[in-house]
Amino acid sequence: MFDFSAIADGFALLFTDWTTWSLVIPGLIIGLVFGVIPGLQTSMAMAMFLPITFALDFLTAILFLTAIFTGGMFGGGITALLMNIPGTSSAVATTFDGYPMTLKGLHNEALGLALGASCIGCILGYTVLMLLIQPLTGVVLSLGPTEMFVIILWGLTLIATLGEGYVIRSLLIGVAGLLVGTIGMSATGVIRGTFGSPYLLDGVAIIPAMIGMFAASELFGLPKAAAISGSQHTKAIDLRGVVRGLGQSRGRMGTIIRGSLIGTIVGAVPGVGSSVANLVSYGSAKRRSKDPGSFGKGNPDGLAASESANSSSEGGGMVSLFALGIPGGAGTAVLLAAFSIHNVTGGPRFMAEKADVIYAIILANIAQAILLLIVGLLLLPLLATIVRVPRTVLGPSVLVMATFGCFGITGDLTGPTTLLVFSAVGFVLRKYRYSVAAAVIGMLLGGMAESELLRSYQISGGQFSYILGRPITLALLAMLVGSLLLPYWLARIKARASMAAS
Repeated sequence: MFDFSAIADGFALLFTDWTTWSLVIPGLIIGLVFGVIPGLQTSMAMAMFLPITFALDFLTAILFLTAIFTGGMFGGGITALLMNIPGTSSAVATTFDGYPMTLKGLHNEALGLALGASCIGCILGYTVLMLLIQPLTGVVLSLGPTEMFVIILWGLTLIATLGEGYVIRSLLIGVAGLLVGTIGMSATGVIRGTFGSPYLLDGVAIIPAMIGMFAASELFGLPKAAAISGSQHTKAIDLRGVVRGLGQSRGRMGTIIRGSLIGTIVGAVPGVGSSVANLVSYGSAKRRSKDPGSFGKGNPDGLAASESANSSSEGGGMVSLFALGIPGGAGTAVLLAAFSIHNVTGGPRFMAEKADVIYAIILANIAQAILLLIVGLLLLPLLATIVRVPRTVLGPSVLVMATFGCFGITGDLTGPTTLLVFSAVGFVLRKYRYSVAAAVIGMLLGGMAESELLRSYQISGGQFSYILGRPITLALLAMLVGSLLLPYWLARIKARASMAAS
């Protein structure tokens, strides 16, 4: 299962130049800070700091962004534990037993257990990914342009049906995102959707648009959000208690391993990710428990299951990004944008030709989890008080940073203008429950979908019957249709069960 030659080359990439590691600890700190403040998502932090990666080499850029991802997964659980307010959507299940532990005076032990489960979950998630890389390479190399086009549509469909918002609305906005991604001059020299503007000949500036939709649109709502700085449940952090809680993670290794495997599997499904993984893992731990009634009242197993799953889902989310070049959610969508900045395309060719880079990323992320253990312990006292920053100050400050970053990307007012336009678009989408992730991922995949469709048309000669001779394509189409119908089937089954019960 291991390509030892590629693993050795990956080690060489990581340790030939130590500057590769220079931004890992800053990335972890950024992720922790953004994760601990309710309303500031991890994907927002990644999008905000994406412009910095223009000046970095590819590996350093990816390690910086994945460090933000890793830090944010644990950071979101801190306010969930201390104040019953999930810092990120992936920490919802952490509140179920974490906050009751805080009310019992066990907040230090809960923080230590959450940190240990997060670090172990992250390590196991990337270890599973490393086991899958070589088998996946052989599978994805058998996929042609027709299969890749259907996979793009299927991934977008899963994100729409399993992600935020209403299904039909999310599907529509995902298709709209695909169309926006094709604006500009095509590979065949055809100009589309520019409305005569020369600024759109190269297409929409994706990075400013992404920052606008993910970050700026959410910042608009921060000043109106309820203040939490004066919460009476904020408690002093005692590192000795945190270390005791960290030691408790060894006694709950079975729960953590199961949660990590669930998180990895669920995280690999596009559109699901950590937001669902932590809930699924929590439910599994409760069902397997000998005392399910204690869950929701401060059972440490519930906390360990939730935190291990949301951190391991990061490794699972990398599967589709590496293998197919398709992001599984908001965080990996930002990573895909970083790929495009450095002219790197994920997918079969990337896995076959750059296995050493993939192993380097995986090994570095395992090391990041160990560094998170140290950085998290040192910064916990500060992170527990950082929510005291007024949101009316925080929102405008971050927005100004985003505007300057977008200006640096384009070198003119196109970047800030795109940021402004798409922040308004993102705000409207959030208000009316459309999937922002589906829109952004559609924009990122628009060019790829168009090129794969064009290649399919050229190979088939325009004959639709060509698909009938592609069994993998037919199987993928069947799964696409099934994913569209699945929510309605589940809703009908649930309705019938409720009627029968009544």
